[in-house]
Amino acid sequence: MARLDTEASTGCAAPVPQLSAIPASRRLRLCLRLVIPALLAFVAGCGGKGAAPPAPQPVTTITMRAQPTSLTQEYPAQLEAANTVEIRPQVGGILYRQSALEGAPVKRGQTLFEIDPQPFAAALAQAQAGLAQAHAAEAQAVRDLARARPLTALDALSEKELDAAVAANDSAHGLVKAAEAAVTTATLNLGYTKVRSPIDGIMSRALIRIGGVVTAYTTLLTTVYQTDPMYANFSVGEQRLLQVQRELGRPLDQHNPSQRDFRLLLADGSEYELAGKMNFVDPSVDLRTDTLALRLTVPNPQQFLHAGQYVRVVVATRERPDALFVPQRAVQVLQDKNYVWIVDKAGKAQQRDVKMGQQQGSDWFVEGGLAPGDVVVVDGTQKLKTGMAVRAEPLAAPAAIAAPASAATAAPLHAS
Repeated sequence: MARLDTEASTGCAAPVPQLSAIPASRRLRLCLRLVIPALLAFVAGCGGKGAAPPAPQPVTTITMRAQPTSLTQEYPAQLEAANTVEIRPQVGGILYRQSALEGAPVKRGQTLFEIDPQPFAAALAQAQAGLAQAHAAEAQAVRDLARARPLTALDALSEKELDAAVAANDSAHGLVKAAEAAVTTATLNLGYTKVRSPIDGIMSRALIRIGGVVTAYTTLLTTVYQTDPMYANFSVGEQRLLQVQRELGRPLDQHNPSQRDFRLLLADGSEYELAGKMNFVDPSVDLRTDTLALRLTVPNPQQFLHAGQYVRVVVATRERPDALFVPQRAVQVLQDKNYVWIVDKAGKAQQRDVKMGQQQGSDWFVEGGLAPGDVVVVDGTQKLKTGMAVRAEPLAAPAAIAAPASAATAAPLHAS
Protein backbone atom coordinates (compact mmCIF):
# COMPACT_ATOMS: atom_id res chain seq x y z
CA MET A 1 0.00 0.00 0.00
CA ALA A 2 2.86 2.37 0.71
CA ARG A 3 4.28 1.62 -2.79
CA LEU A 4 0.97 2.42 -4.38
CA ASP A 5 0.76 5.62 -2.42
CA THR A 6 4.19 6.62 -3.60
CA GLU A 7 3.44 5.89 -7.33
CA ALA A 8 0.16 7.68 -7.10
CA SER A 9 1.75 10.68 -5.55
CA THR A 10 4.61 10.64 -8.08
CA GLY A 11 2.52 9.96 -11.25
CA CYS A 12 -0.24 12.39 -10.43
CA ALA A 13 1.83 15.07 -8.70
CA ALA A 14 -1.17 15.28 -6.47
CA PRO A 15 -1.45 18.14 -4.06
CA VAL A 16 -3.99 16.04 -2.22
CA PRO A 17 -2.86 15.33 1.40
CA GLN A 18 -3.29 12.01 3.04
CA LEU A 19 -3.64 10.04 -0.26
CA SER A 20 -3.68 6.76 1.58
CA ALA A 21 -6.91 7.75 3.22
CA ILE A 22 -8.71 7.98 -0.19
CA PRO A 23 -10.30 4.77 -1.50
CA ALA A 24 -8.57 3.09 -4.47
CA SER A 25 -11.45 3.60 -6.93
CA ARG A 26 -11.61 7.28 -6.17
CA ARG A 27 -7.87 7.64 -6.55
CA LEU A 28 -8.09 6.00 -10.02
CA ARG A 29 -10.87 8.36 -11.14
CA LEU A 30 -8.87 11.30 -9.91
CA CYS A 31 -5.77 10.26 -11.87
CA LEU A 32 -7.78 9.70 -15.08
CA ARG A 33 -9.39 13.10 -14.72
CA LEU A 34 -5.96 14.75 -14.61
CA VAL A 35 -4.02 12.62 -17.13
CA ILE A 36 -6.53 12.19 -20.00
CA PRO A 37 -6.95 15.92 -20.81
CA ALA A 38 -3.18 16.32 -20.89
CA LEU A 39 -2.81 13.38 -23.30
CA LEU A 40 -5.56 14.68 -25.56
CA ALA A 41 -3.91 18.09 -25.69
CA PHE A 42 -0.55 16.48 -26.59
CA VAL A 43 -2.04 14.29 -29.33
CA ALA A 44 -3.96 17.21 -30.79
CA GLY A 45 -0.80 19.27 -30.90
CA CYS A 46 1.19 16.54 -32.65
CA GLY A 47 -1.61 15.79 -35.14
CA GLY A 48 -1.96 19.42 -36.15
CA LYS A 49 1.64 19.56 -37.34
CA GLY A 50 1.38 16.44 -39.71
CA ALA A 51 -2.03 17.07 -41.44
CA ALA A 52 -0.83 19.49 -44.14
CA PRO A 53 -2.76 19.05 -47.46
CA PRO A 54 -0.93 17.22 -50.35
CA ALA A 55 0.77 19.30 -53.04
CA PRO A 56 -1.26 19.81 -56.26
CA GLN A 57 -0.52 17.33 -59.06
CA PRO A 58 1.35 19.03 -61.96
CA VAL A 59 -0.36 18.56 -65.36
CA THR A 60 -0.12 20.02 -68.85
CA THR A 61 -3.33 21.43 -70.29
CA ILE A 62 -4.85 23.10 -73.32
CA THR A 63 -7.84 25.40 -73.44
CA MET A 64 -10.53 24.53 -75.96
CA ARG A 65 -10.91 27.17 -78.65
CA ALA A 66 -13.27 26.86 -81.61
CA GLN A 67 -11.69 27.32 -85.03
CA PRO A 68 -12.97 27.05 -88.60
CA THR A 69 -11.53 24.04 -90.33
CA SER A 70 -12.02 21.69 -93.24
CA LEU A 71 -12.21 18.10 -92.07
CA THR A 72 -10.34 15.64 -94.26
CA GLN A 73 -10.19 11.89 -94.73
CA GLU A 74 -7.12 9.93 -95.84
CA TYR A 75 -7.11 6.74 -97.91
CA PRO A 76 -4.11 4.61 -98.90
CA ALA A 77 -3.65 4.48 -102.66
CA GLN A 78 -1.29 3.11 -105.27
CA LEU A 79 -0.26 4.86 -108.45
CA GLU A 80 -0.67 3.22 -111.84
CA ALA A 81 0.40 4.33 -115.30
CA ALA A 82 -2.49 5.51 -117.45
CA ASN A 83 -1.38 3.02 -120.09
CA THR A 84 1.07 0.13 -119.84
CA VAL A 85 2.16 -1.66 -123.02
CA GLU A 86 4.26 -4.82 -123.11
CA ILE A 87 6.56 -4.74 -126.12
CA ARG A 88 6.78 -8.14 -127.85
CA PRO A 89 8.14 -8.85 -131.34
CA GLN A 90 5.81 -9.85 -134.18
CA VAL A 91 8.51 -11.88 -135.91
CA GLY A 92 11.17 -14.18 -134.52
CA GLY A 93 14.91 -13.98 -135.01
CA ILE A 94 18.13 -12.59 -133.57
CA LEU A 95 17.98 -9.24 -131.76
CA TYR A 96 20.10 -7.00 -133.96
CA ARG A 97 20.04 -3.57 -132.31
CA GLN A 98 18.56 -1.63 -129.37
CA SER A 99 17.62 1.79 -130.69
CA ALA A 100 16.13 3.46 -127.57
CA LEU A 101 17.65 4.07 -124.16
CA GLU A 102 16.24 2.40 -121.07
CA GLY A 103 14.31 4.82 -118.88
CA ALA A 104 14.14 7.46 -121.62
CA PRO A 105 10.98 9.04 -123.06
CA VAL A 106 9.86 7.55 -126.37
CA LYS A 107 7.38 8.73 -128.97
CA ARG A 108 4.66 6.78 -130.69
CA GLY A 109 6.14 4.98 -133.71
CA GLN A 110 9.73 5.33 -132.49
CA THR A 111 11.95 2.29 -133.11
CA LEU A 112 12.93 0.55 -129.87
CA PHE A 113 14.61 -2.64 -131.14
CA GLU A 114 15.65 -4.15 -134.45
CA ILE A 115 15.66 -7.85 -135.36
CA ASP A 116 18.10 -9.14 -137.99
CA PRO A 117 16.30 -8.15 -141.22
CA GLN A 118 18.31 -10.19 -143.74
CA PRO A 119 16.15 -13.35 -143.72
CA PHE A 120 13.04 -11.24 -144.14
CA ALA A 121 14.57 -9.17 -146.93
CA ALA A 122 15.37 -12.40 -148.75
CA ALA A 123 11.82 -13.65 -148.20
CA LEU A 124 10.50 -10.41 -149.67
CA ALA A 125 12.71 -10.75 -152.75
CA GLN A 126 11.49 -14.31 -153.24
CA ALA A 127 7.86 -13.18 -152.93
CA GLN A 128 8.43 -10.41 -155.46
CA ALA A 129 9.98 -12.92 -157.89
CA GLY A 130 6.96 -15.16 -157.47
CA LEU A 131 4.72 -12.21 -158.22
CA ALA A 132 6.63 -11.50 -161.41
CA GLN A 133 6.19 -15.12 -162.50
CA ALA A 134 2.48 -14.91 -161.74
CA HIS A 135 2.14 -11.78 -163.84
CA ALA A 136 3.93 -13.49 -166.74
CA ALA A 137 1.70 -16.55 -166.49
CA GLU A 138 -1.36 -14.30 -166.34
CA ALA A 139 -0.32 -12.44 -169.49
CA GLN A 140 0.17 -15.71 -171.35
CA ALA A 141 -3.24 -16.98 -170.19
CA VAL A 142 -4.87 -13.78 -171.41
CA ARG A 143 -3.26 -14.17 -174.86
CA ASP A 144 -4.24 -17.85 -175.10
CA LEU A 145 -7.87 -17.04 -174.28
CA ALA A 146 -7.91 -14.22 -176.84
CA ARG A 147 -6.78 -16.65 -179.59
CA ALA A 148 -9.15 -19.43 -178.50
CA ARG A 149 -12.41 -17.45 -178.74
CA PRO A 150 -12.33 -16.72 -182.56
CA LEU A 151 -11.17 -20.23 -183.31
CA THR A 152 -14.04 -21.69 -181.39
CA ALA A 153 -16.46 -19.50 -183.36
CA LEU A 154 -15.08 -21.00 -186.59
CA ASP A 155 -15.35 -24.53 -185.19
CA ALA A 156 -11.60 -24.74 -185.44
CA LEU A 157 -11.34 -25.27 -181.68
CA SER A 158 -13.58 -27.36 -179.53
CA GLU A 159 -15.62 -26.01 -176.65
CA LYS A 160 -13.56 -28.13 -174.29
CA GLU A 161 -10.37 -26.42 -175.36
CA LEU A 162 -12.06 -23.01 -174.92
CA ASP A 163 -13.12 -23.93 -171.40
CA ALA A 164 -9.54 -24.96 -170.62
CA ALA A 165 -8.28 -21.57 -171.85
CA VAL A 166 -10.84 -19.75 -169.71
CA ALA A 167 -9.87 -21.80 -166.63
CA ALA A 168 -6.17 -21.18 -167.24
CA ASN A 169 -6.86 -17.46 -167.46
CA ASP A 170 -8.84 -17.43 -164.20
CA SER A 171 -6.15 -19.52 -162.49
CA ALA A 172 -3.49 -17.07 -163.62
CA HIS A 173 -5.46 -14.21 -162.10
CA GLY A 174 -5.68 -16.15 -158.82
CA LEU A 175 -1.96 -16.86 -158.79
CA VAL A 176 -1.26 -13.15 -159.20
CA LYS A 177 -3.42 -12.31 -156.19
CA ALA A 178 -1.69 -15.01 -154.12
CA ALA A 179 1.72 -13.69 -155.15
CA GLU A 180 0.66 -10.15 -154.25
CA ALA A 181 -0.45 -11.37 -150.81
CA ALA A 182 2.88 -13.11 -150.35
CA VAL A 183 4.69 -9.88 -151.18
CA THR A 184 2.50 -7.98 -148.69
CA THR A 185 3.24 -10.55 -145.96
CA ALA A 186 6.95 -10.45 -146.64
CA THR A 187 6.89 -6.64 -146.62
CA LEU A 188 5.07 -6.63 -143.26
CA ASN A 189 7.49 -9.13 -141.75
CA LEU A 190 10.43 -7.06 -142.90
CA GLY A 191 8.82 -4.00 -141.31
CA TYR A 192 8.19 -5.93 -138.10
CA THR A 193 11.92 -6.41 -137.69
CA LYS A 194 11.82 -2.84 -136.37
CA VAL A 195 9.95 -3.03 -133.07
CA ARG A 196 8.24 0.31 -132.49
CA SER A 197 6.48 1.92 -129.53
CA PRO A 198 2.69 2.12 -129.95
CA ILE A 199 2.33 5.01 -127.46
CA ASP A 200 4.16 8.02 -126.04
CA GLY A 201 5.72 7.10 -122.72
CA ILE A 202 8.78 5.98 -120.79
CA MET A 203 10.67 2.86 -121.79
CA SER A 204 11.48 0.42 -118.99
CA ARG A 205 14.63 -1.71 -118.87
CA ALA A 206 15.38 -4.08 -121.75
CA LEU A 207 14.87 -7.74 -120.88
CA ILE A 208 16.71 -9.18 -123.92
CA ARG A 209 20.21 -8.13 -124.89
CA ILE A 210 21.67 -7.82 -128.39
CA GLY A 211 22.29 -11.24 -129.90
CA GLY A 212 19.46 -12.90 -128.00
CA VAL A 213 16.90 -15.05 -129.74
CA VAL A 214 13.34 -13.73 -129.71
CA THR A 215 10.11 -15.55 -130.52
CA ALA A 216 7.19 -13.90 -132.27
CA TYR A 217 4.39 -12.76 -129.93
CA THR A 218 6.06 -14.49 -126.95
CA THR A 219 9.34 -12.86 -125.88
CA LEU A 220 8.91 -9.76 -123.68
CA LEU A 221 11.44 -7.15 -124.77
CA THR A 222 10.46 -4.26 -122.49
CA THR A 223 7.47 -2.27 -121.22
CA VAL A 224 6.45 1.27 -122.08
CA TYR A 225 4.56 3.29 -119.46
CA GLN A 226 2.40 6.28 -120.25
CA THR A 227 2.96 8.31 -117.08
CA ASP A 228 1.20 11.58 -117.83
CA PRO A 229 -1.41 11.50 -116.49
CA MET A 230 -1.16 8.90 -113.71
CA TYR A 231 -3.94 6.92 -112.04
CA ALA A 232 -4.34 6.72 -108.26
CA ASN A 233 -6.37 3.68 -107.22
CA PHE A 234 -7.97 3.53 -103.77
CA SER A 235 -11.07 2.17 -102.04
CA VAL A 236 -13.64 3.56 -99.61
CA GLY A 237 -15.64 1.59 -97.08
CA GLU A 238 -19.32 0.94 -97.56
CA GLN A 239 -20.31 3.13 -94.60
CA ARG A 240 -18.21 6.02 -95.85
CA LEU A 241 -19.72 5.58 -99.33
CA LEU A 242 -23.24 5.91 -97.93
CA GLN A 243 -22.22 9.00 -95.96
CA VAL A 244 -20.78 10.68 -99.07
CA GLN A 245 -23.88 9.85 -101.10
CA ARG A 246 -26.11 11.37 -98.40
CA GLU A 247 -23.98 14.52 -98.40
CA LEU A 248 -24.13 14.75 -102.21
CA GLY A 249 -27.81 13.82 -102.38
CA ARG A 250 -27.10 11.41 -105.24
CA PRO A 251 -25.06 8.31 -106.08
CA LEU A 252 -21.33 8.70 -106.57
CA ASP A 253 -20.62 8.77 -110.32
CA GLN A 254 -17.45 9.56 -112.28
CA HIS A 255 -19.52 11.38 -114.90
CA ASN A 256 -20.94 13.70 -112.25
CA PRO A 257 -18.25 13.82 -109.54
CA SER A 258 -18.24 15.94 -106.41
CA GLN A 259 -16.37 19.24 -106.26
CA ARG A 260 -14.07 18.05 -103.47
CA ASP A 261 -10.33 18.41 -103.85
CA PHE A 262 -8.34 15.21 -104.03
CA ARG A 263 -4.78 15.81 -102.85
CA LEU A 264 -1.88 13.35 -102.68
CA LEU A 265 0.50 12.92 -99.76
CA LEU A 266 3.76 11.23 -100.70
CA ALA A 267 5.72 8.71 -98.62
CA ASP A 268 7.74 11.44 -96.87
CA GLY A 269 4.59 13.30 -95.84
CA SER A 270 4.96 16.08 -98.42
CA GLU A 271 2.01 17.11 -100.53
CA TYR A 272 2.03 16.72 -104.32
CA GLU A 273 1.46 20.08 -105.93
CA LEU A 274 -1.22 19.08 -108.46
CA ALA A 275 -4.69 17.90 -107.45
CA GLY A 276 -6.40 14.84 -108.89
CA LYS A 277 -9.83 14.36 -110.44
CA MET A 278 -12.08 11.35 -110.12
CA ASN A 279 -12.49 9.46 -113.38
CA PHE A 280 -13.76 6.01 -112.36
CA VAL A 281 -16.18 4.56 -109.80
CA ASP A 282 -16.58 0.79 -109.73
CA PRO A 283 -20.25 -0.18 -110.18
CA SER A 284 -20.06 -2.94 -107.54
CA VAL A 285 -18.76 -3.32 -103.99
CA ASP A 286 -15.97 -5.84 -103.44
CA LEU A 287 -17.58 -8.68 -101.48
CA ARG A 288 -14.26 -9.66 -99.87
CA THR A 289 -13.47 -6.26 -98.38
CA ASP A 290 -16.83 -4.41 -98.43
CA THR A 291 -15.17 -1.51 -100.24
CA LEU A 292 -15.80 0.36 -103.47
CA ALA A 293 -12.90 0.94 -105.87
CA LEU A 294 -12.29 4.52 -107.02
CA ARG A 295 -9.68 6.01 -109.34
CA LEU A 296 -8.24 9.48 -109.76
CA THR A 297 -6.47 11.04 -112.73
CA VAL A 298 -3.41 12.99 -111.56
CA PRO A 299 -1.35 15.22 -113.90
CA ASN A 300 2.33 14.28 -114.00
CA PRO A 301 4.05 16.69 -116.42
CA GLN A 302 7.38 16.61 -114.56
CA GLN A 303 7.43 12.78 -114.28
CA PHE A 304 7.63 13.15 -110.49
CA LEU A 305 5.23 10.27 -109.87
CA HIS A 306 6.01 6.66 -110.73
CA ALA A 307 3.90 3.58 -111.37
CA GLY A 308 3.54 1.35 -108.32
CA GLN A 309 4.28 4.17 -105.87
CA TYR A 310 2.22 4.25 -102.65
CA VAL A 311 0.55 7.53 -101.67
CA ARG A 312 -2.30 8.75 -99.48
CA VAL A 313 -5.34 10.41 -101.00
CA VAL A 314 -6.61 13.29 -98.85
CA VAL A 315 -10.25 14.24 -99.38
CA ALA A 316 -11.95 17.27 -97.85
CA THR A 317 -15.13 15.88 -96.26
CA ARG A 318 -16.92 18.88 -94.73
CA GLU A 319 -16.45 22.43 -93.41
CA ARG A 320 -16.85 23.17 -89.68
CA PRO A 321 -16.82 26.84 -88.60
CA ASP A 322 -16.49 25.99 -84.87
CA ALA A 323 -14.45 22.79 -84.69
CA LEU A 324 -12.75 21.67 -81.47
CA PHE A 325 -9.65 19.46 -81.47
CA VAL A 326 -7.75 17.69 -78.70
CA PRO A 327 -4.47 15.76 -78.92
CA GLN A 328 -5.01 12.04 -79.26
CA ARG A 329 -2.97 11.33 -76.10
CA ALA A 330 -5.44 13.37 -74.01
CA VAL A 331 -8.33 10.99 -74.81
CA GLN A 332 -8.79 7.97 -72.51
CA VAL A 333 -10.80 4.87 -73.43
CA LEU A 334 -12.83 2.87 -70.92
CA GLN A 335 -15.27 0.14 -71.98
CA ASP A 336 -15.87 1.53 -75.45
CA LYS A 337 -16.33 5.03 -74.05
CA ASN A 338 -14.04 7.99 -74.44
CA TYR A 339 -13.35 10.51 -71.71
CA VAL A 340 -10.90 13.29 -70.90
CA TRP A 341 -9.71 14.93 -67.71
CA ILE A 342 -10.61 18.59 -67.34
CA VAL A 343 -9.66 21.20 -64.74
CA ASP A 344 -12.67 22.93 -63.20
CA LYS A 345 -12.81 26.51 -61.93
CA ALA A 346 -11.68 25.37 -58.47
CA GLY A 347 -8.48 23.92 -59.95
CA LYS A 348 -9.54 20.31 -59.45
CA ALA A 349 -9.51 17.37 -61.86
CA GLN A 350 -12.82 16.03 -63.18
CA GLN A 351 -13.68 13.34 -65.71
CA ARG A 352 -15.73 14.33 -68.76
CA ASP A 353 -17.26 11.86 -71.25
CA VAL A 354 -16.69 12.93 -74.85
CA LYS A 355 -17.74 11.80 -78.31
CA MET A 356 -14.87 11.74 -80.74
CA GLY A 357 -15.02 12.19 -84.50
CA GLN A 358 -12.35 11.50 -87.09
CA GLN A 359 -8.63 11.90 -86.58
CA GLN A 360 -6.91 14.92 -88.05
CA GLY A 361 -3.18 14.40 -87.99
CA SER A 362 -2.14 13.99 -84.34
CA ASP A 363 -5.40 15.51 -83.09
CA TRP A 364 -8.92 14.21 -82.67
CA PHE A 365 -12.03 16.10 -83.72
CA VAL A 366 -14.50 16.48 -80.85
CA GLU A 367 -18.10 15.68 -81.81
CA GLY A 368 -19.53 16.40 -78.33
CA GLY A 369 -18.80 16.67 -74.62
CA LEU A 370 -16.53 19.73 -74.65
CA ALA A 371 -17.16 23.41 -75.13
CA PRO A 372 -14.94 26.41 -75.88
CA GLY A 373 -13.11 27.49 -72.72
CA ASP A 374 -12.85 24.00 -71.18
CA VAL A 375 -9.38 23.23 -69.85
CA VAL A 376 -8.34 19.70 -70.90
CA VAL A 377 -5.45 17.78 -69.37
CA VAL A 378 -3.02 16.52 -72.02
CA ASP A 379 -0.08 15.14 -70.01
CA GLY A 380 0.01 13.86 -66.43
CA THR A 381 -3.30 11.97 -66.44
CA GLN A 382 -1.88 8.75 -64.96
CA LYS A 383 -2.10 9.83 -61.29
CA LEU A 384 -5.28 11.88 -61.48
CA LYS A 385 -8.35 11.17 -59.36
CA THR A 386 -11.67 12.91 -59.36
CA GLY A 387 -11.52 16.03 -57.20
CA MET A 388 -7.72 16.07 -56.94
CA ALA A 389 -6.11 19.49 -56.89
CA VAL A 390 -3.85 20.10 -59.88
CA ARG A 391 -1.27 22.66 -60.96
CA ALA A 392 -2.01 23.35 -64.62
CA GLU A 393 0.67 24.43 -67.07
CA PRO A 394 -0.33 25.34 -70.65
CA LEU A 395 0.96 23.02 -73.38
CA ALA A 396 3.90 24.49 -75.29
CA ALA A 397 3.20 25.72 -78.81
CA PRO A 398 4.20 23.32 -81.65
CA ALA A 399 6.79 25.80 -82.93
CA ALA A 400 8.56 25.78 -79.58
CA ILE A 401 8.65 21.98 -79.64
CA ALA A 402 9.87 21.80 -83.24
CA ALA A 403 12.78 24.22 -82.71
CA PRO A 404 15.07 21.79 -80.83
CA ALA A 405 14.37 19.11 -83.45
CA SER A 406 15.44 21.48 -86.20
CA ALA A 407 18.62 22.31 -84.31
CA ALA A 408 19.36 18.65 -83.81
CA THR A 409 18.90 18.01 -87.51
CA ALA A 410 21.23 20.83 -88.43
CA ALA A 411 23.94 19.81 -85.96
CA PRO A 412 25.59 17.15 -88.19
CA LEU A 413 25.86 19.72 -91.01
CA HIS A 414 27.81 22.01 -88.62
CA ALA A 415 30.07 19.18 -87.57
CA SER A 416 30.92 18.26 -91.10
